[in-house]
Amino acid sequence: MQSPWIREASKACCSSSGCCPNPFLGFPHYVEASSSSSKPQSAAVSRYQFETDEADKIRASEYPHLDSSVACFDYIGHGLFSYSQLQGSPFFDICCKSINLNSQLLYGEETEFQSGIKKRIMSFMNVSETDYTMVFTANQASAFKLLVESYPFGSNQNLLTVYDYQSEAIDVMIERAKKRGAKCMSACFSWPNLKIQTEKLRKKIIKKRGLFVIPLQSKVTGSRYSYTWLSLAQENGWHVLLDATALGAKEMETLGLSLFDPDFLICSFFKVFGENPSGFCCLFIKKSIGSSVLKGSTTNVGIVSLVPPLKLESPKGKAPLHEIEEIIDSRTSNTLQCKALDHADSLGLVLISSRTRSLINWLVNALMSLQHPHSETGIPAVKIYGPKVMFDRGPAVAFNVFDWKGQRIHPALVQKLADRNNISLSIGCLQHIWFSDKHEEMKEKDKFQPGIDVVTAAIGYLTNFEDIYRLWVFVSRFLDADFLDKEKWRYKALNQRTIEI
Repeated sequence: MQSPWIREASKACCSSSGCCPNPFLGFPHYVEASSSSSKPQSAAVSRYQFETDEADKIRASEYPHLDSSVACFDYIGHGLFSYSQLQGSPFFDICCKSINLNSQLLYGEETEFQSGIKKRIMSFMNVSETDYTMVFTANQASAFKLLVESYPFGSNQNLLTVYDYQSEAIDVMIERAKKRGAKCMSACFSWPNLKIQTEKLRKKIIKKRGLFVIPLQSKVTGSRYSYTWLSLAQENGWHVLLDATALGAKEMETLGLSLFDPDFLICSFFKVFGENPSGFCCLFIKKSIGSSVLKGSTTNVGIVSLVPPLKLESPKGKAPLHEIEEIIDSRTSNTLQCKALDHADSLGLVLISSRTRSLINWLVNALMSLQHPHSETGIPAVKIYGPKVMFDRGPAVAFNVFDWKGQRIHPALVQKLADRNNISLSIGCLQHIWFSDKHEEMKEKDKFQPGIDVVTAAIGYLTNFEDIYRLWVFVSRFLDADFLDKEKWRYKALNQRTIEI
């Protein structure tokens, strides 16, 4: 007999939105697993599998840990290395530099090791070394802080941001800008689709000038933003900071920097997907304005250098000297291989975009199909915030889970239970939301508690259908009215710390 969850999955595979010919075409139909395994079995070779077979081969050979560990939906940025490259020691170490941004632009020096990594990253990001200088920073907050500490808010007094979510890095940037005399503004977003309030944003841009900070898409909701905002800001004398941290692999190829010509750009990199999230941020500064605009920095903190690993060990522990020397040579040469970037390059923009678009649209449609049984009004178990099923949307989704009474289950609890089921999710807080009169109840709540906490899941080119299926099956368990109580008593019986529900 087929499982109710599997029957629901089959229904979720059928698109009714008409956003594209069929975003779920080719996904395999899954039959109920045998009693010896809970893993879904493919009934046929699908178009989806055929088109993305190369990505699955890379995942199987270079990232074998992904099939036996946590399903990761909490990685943002670009991976540098593959799991197969791990050799018992780090690929590089990060050292802090006591230098301000202006001095780094004028006099900064770099080693051959760091220069090699920089050239590889700039090539991957489709950024010209002729037009831009790249600075390594400790994280996104450091990049923002370095920039606003050097930016001339005296003559360009405005800071305008376009983010539909709360972020520590953004808060740091706004706080530092205010201390330097900037007038800080933000775009507003309509509830619940979280589209930009275009007229309000246009009025904030026209006949003003300053620093305009915009991501190409939201890393929480997956909303994409038009490039025309960059052009409008530049036409009105703004300096533009393009935040590319939420972009998927190869998506910079869709943006012609020569056409939109942002003054600044940032992106984030981590070491190994699903294994090591540590990394750094890159701040790109247009050479034609760098030292002439960015002056008088008051901070010497945030800029870092990448150096060969300070501690090297053989993967087998103690080993002959020649093995250690081989590791040192491979790590310190100018050709440090960033296999994860190579894999993305080999797959290409079209395949990666098709894969992530199909996966995120399937997940969104599947989550929206969940309704609590025996409810007269058909209470949905999940509410999606931001874009629904769309051809042009980012590979992230923000949602909340509701019980059979229609009460929201706190995102922190959903995240904790997901973690116990080997699924890593993130939590975000939506903000700068505009509510129409028909959402009066949400408007009143927002007055007392600004921001709406949500669960968020992001996918990349290494995510596969089984990962998102596992997430959907986990969320489906909330259809059981007793699920939360069962989990609470289960962990209490195991003498583990419980969460108040």
